[in-house]
Amino acid sequence: MAHKQFIQTPDAPAAIGTYSQAIKVGETVYLSGQIGLDPHTMQLAEGAEAQIHRVFQNLRAVASAADSSFDDLVKLNVYLTDLSHFAKVNEIMASYFRQPYPARAAVGVASLPRNALVEMDGVLVVQD
Repeated sequence: MAHKQFIQTPDAPAAIGTYSQAIKVGETVYLSGQIGLDPHTMQLAEGAEAQIHRVFQNLRAVASAADSSFDDLVKLNVYLTDLSHFAKVNEIMASYFRQPYPARAAVGVASLPRNALVEMDGVLVVQD
């Protein structure tokens, strides 16, 4: 089996459970779900737009800690407690990504940790 590398950065919220911010196996990095927590205060950003930005910033920080970037993101999963925020996700996502965009799923969920409005996770493939 390939070596597992634990990825952690203070620039994203510390894990609030029994998980790692990310795990790298070979060229693949599995990003754990991020919600809109400020990594320094561990407080949730206020409102959907601010939470969406914070989630992308948190994911980007973990990708960077894995010596990667959003250019290497191949799959993004988006979980929303209100699918009416999906248009805002698309609008904001365009400021963090460029084409070709990653594959993506968007799912409406009943609730998220800390009553967050959005959570995202993803998979990176890092080519050395």
